[in-house]
Amino acid sequence: MAAISPPGSPASYLSVNGDRHFDGLADKFAAGLYGSVRGDIRLAVLDHLLPRQLALAGQPVLDVGGGLGQMAHWFAERGHPVTLLEPSAEMLARAEVALADTEVRLIQAPLQQLAVQAPGPWPLIVCHAVLEWLADPRDALMRLADRLAPGGQLSLMVFNRDALRLSNVAKGNLDKVLEDRLAGTGQRQRLTPISPLTHGQIAAWAEEAGLTIEARAGVRVFHDYLTARELDAAAMDKLVELERRYCDVEPHWRLGRYLLYTLSRPAEAAGRVSSTTHATGA
Repeated sequence: MAAISPPGSPASYLSVNGDRHFDGLADKFAAGLYGSVRGDIRLAVLDHLLPRQLALAGQPVLDVGGGLGQMAHWFAERGHPVTLLEPSAEMLARAEVALADTEVRLIQAPLQQLAVQAPGPWPLIVCHAVLEWLADPRDALMRLADRLAPGGQLSLMVFNRDALRLSNVAKGNLDKVLEDRLAGTGQRQRLTPISPLTHGQIAAWAEEAGLTIEARAGVRVFHDYLTARELDAAAMDKLVELERRYCDVEPHWRLGRYLLYTLSRPAEAAGRVSSTTHATGA
């Protein structure tokens, strides 16, 4: 893998298309989303769910918006050839270090350049916690669907707008919820997504793209509502057990901070040809 040099901190955290990116925020991202109990629970639940949701048979994997490389490493350890696509040079440089013991291929490009940079078609695409950082998440899902092979699967995880609403009520941010000011602005170093999504949106867009929802679950359905955030080892083990037990059970999955889907394209489909003209670029 070629060496990647991270740029300096940007003046803005939004791209020219209005998407949130993470150059200048890699430390905060790593600490806030993975170097914490929240990150540990997220990875523990995914480790529980992915083998149950996906037909894992060593097929090539495209990891879109793969960030620091955690999921790319997860699939590479299980014998999958992995290509990781990530727009942030700083994040990609960190992923290169984390993936040094693998054969993961790294590409610096935004999701909007999929058709050029990683056209496929792919039997398995992973896109976790990406769409909520984009100005047009529907368009992004259509692009992912375009690259999926007939019979292929898309593992999609998105930030849950309904869970964000509930957590803000629990924190006493009542005016914010009444005014529906839930989305982040992308102008500050805070890590609130600019486009949190609902299950209804994903279901409608999947149908529009010709994809079937094979499985759905919630990730962190309990932890983010705890009043006590400091847990000893025994309590943490019990919480992880509860998260795994109820992550795909009604109604608990709907309360997950993230919603995880397995979307599939029918094997007989020849691939959806988009009727819209997609712009490229970050």
